[in-house]
Amino acid sequence: MTSISYVQQQRITRLCVRCGLLLMQYGAESAVVVDLSKRLGFALGMSSVECSLNFNAITLTTICNERCITTTRDTINQSINVNLLVQIQQIVNKTEATINNNDLIDRTTLAFDELDKTVYPTWLVSIFVGASCAAFAYLNGGSWSITAVTFIAGMVAMFTRIYLSKHHFNPFITVIVTAFIASLIGATTYYFDIGNNADIAVASSVLLLIPSFPLINSLSDILKGYVNIGIGRAVFTYMLTLSACVGIVMALVLLRIQHWGF
Repeated sequence: MTSISYVQQQRITRLCVRCGLLLMQYGAESAVVVDLSKRLGFALGMSSVECSLNFNAITLTTICNERCITTTRDTINQSINVNLLVQIQQIVNKTEATINNNDLIDRTTLAFDELDKTVYPTWLVSIFVGASCAAFAYLNGGSWSITAVTFIAGMVAMFTRIYLSKHHFNPFITVIVTAFIASLIGATTYYFDIGNNADIAVASSVLLLIPSFPLINSLSDILKGYVNIGIGRAVFTYMLTLSACVGIVMALVLLRIQHWGF
């Protein structure tokens, strides 16, 4: 593209900020968001692309022929989807590899429109999460009965979490309710004297609430110089952990269990 009009630059700016927005929403670290957004802008003919990130917003500026366009978008937290992140990276790579194509903007826009955002069915995710919690309980010395209770607790808790997330509940409320239900089911091992160690069932049933991926991203952002968003993500992660603790304590207080712990 030898000459880029103002309208074309507007479309390119929207594509770049759309790229960064999707990356932020689905779990990419800040360095990847900035890098891919800039690369896409350069591939589409911009002479300069500047990108600034906040915890819940992205600001992007494109410069072409001494003409500057700036746009800001709010972000909405979505579940982590690595498949979507890989698709976006492939779009950027394909755009960079294309030379002298007048339809490049249209083709790139179409590629973003056709992103595959499908996820595994809720029942399948719940079963595998329950199985992972049960495996953790078994590896920590739980009997088969403890493992079975943990499987049910993890499966029901994950189903609840997905249901509440789909209905746009506050993420902290979602975690509190999920932890409460998981602990409530796991703590039945105390009342019915199931298995060899009821503590294992309670501890393993909330394994799905550990925010490992966001915590790793927050540390990565801080180490790579994105201190503001890194601190924001870290605080969000700690609040999720605190919410899980609140849900667990609520369940134990309701059941009047005072001796829980290893």
